Amino acid sequence: MKVTVIGTGYVGLVSGACLADVGNDVLCLDVDPAKVKILEDGGIPIHEPGLLEIVRRNVEAGRLSFTTDIDKAAKWGVIQFIAVGTPPDEDGSADLKYVLAAARNIGKHMDGYRVIVDKSTVPVGTADKVRAAVAEELANRGSAAIEFSVVSNPEFLKEGAAIEDFMRPDRIVVGAEDAQAIDLMRQLYAPFQRNHDRLVFMDVRSAELTKYAANAMLATRISFMNELANLAETLGADIELVRQGIGSDPRIGWHFLYAGCGYGGSCFPKDVKALIRTGSEHGHELKLLGAVEAANEVQKHVLVDKIVRRFGEDLTGRHFALWGLAFKPNTDDMRDAPSRVIIHELFKRGATVAAYDPVAMQEAERIFGDESRLSYAGRPKSALDNADALVIVTEWKEFRSPDFEAIKSRLKQPVIFDGRNMYDPALIRGEGIEYFGIGRV
Repeated sequence: MKVTVIGTGYVGLVSGACLADVGNDVLCLDVDPAKVKILEDGGIPIHEPGLLEIVRRNVEAGRLSFTTDIDKAAKWGVIQFIAVGTPPDEDGSADLKYVLAAARNIGKHMDGYRVIVDKSTVPVGTADKVRAAVAEELANRGSAAIEFSVVSNPEFLKEGAAIEDFMRPDRIVVGAEDAQAIDLMRQLYAPFQRNHDRLVFMDVRSAELTKYAANAMLATRISFMNELANLAETLGADIELVRQGIGSDPRIGWHFLYAGCGYGGSCFPKDVKALIRTGSEHGHELKLLGAVEAANEVQKHVLVDKIVRRFGEDLTGRHFALWGLAFKPNTDDMRDAPSRVIIHELFKRGATVAAYDPVAMQEAERIFGDESRLSYAGRPKSALDNADALVIVTEWKEFRSPDFEAIKSRLKQPVIFDGRNMYDPALIRGEGIEYFGIGRV
């Protein structure tokens, strides 16, 4: 099947590469020539484990190609995925200008029936706007007789595990309301359903809401555990033991119950804000989600609060080692990452920081520029030299079992602030290291 994917960002590139990998002829469109040049030269503009190999394999096989030619892209695939960015607007709502621009371009150039698929995370009602934009462009060119369908097919890809999520999905949500579109979507996703049927068909608006509901639920679990962790510290309880106690209940389960220093990334912060805004626009105050968002913003300051209690409000002359810049492991994404808040707050109090991250340091350099108070280490141990304490922000695997004796000897003072509860407090204190976790005793 011929497929067009509009947008070669995280969702678009993963979707296009995986669809090509099961035999489809995929053309990926991007209006950024520099990004297309990177892809044509055999690179990728994002970090995602396994993605580079899939892209290269399918380019070499002739199933995956890239272009800036809008006309070619609109005429290529019967199925047209819109996978462009929906950044948060100033009021927290999702900015749909790129989605609607893509829809208008399809309408201007399509030469026959198309299934236009909203793959981007978009608010309820976006499909109606896409449908109107396409119809308007068809009418403007005197081609109103050309038929098309608009489908919602939200993505559920975890950064760092996106290939696995796409190739072996838990479910494939499709919002479609006409038989022809449903049949084509069934054909497209047939290779991903050989074990059992994963397709969940529903109306378009329900599909649009499902994506936001899923991310809001997961964000809620994280903020809930973080609030419990803060209470546990006050009460002298251990949040890790509490997690084991409630996670073993099958009605609750184990996922997203880890306390930490807050969530970040491209999805949870943006989608929670957008859903709150959608509720407000329709006269429904989503009080729970407002609390989830507020709790998360507070949680990003928890490590700094601990540092201040240990070293004092004035950190002038203090130097800290920081392990982890990305908002989660296996990605270089620093959007709304807790590390950004922590670094800023340390700077504000006069401290300097030496940071290490396996893949996100280049992104940090882009964000912080030539900030003289921030330096970058080539390896984790190097960041420790002359530091007053180690601050752990991202739970990369290579941090799980470090040489604690080396940490102790390199630091000025043997102090660890663990924002991801990676270590057993008793074990670390037994090594002669002061340990401050999240909700641990």
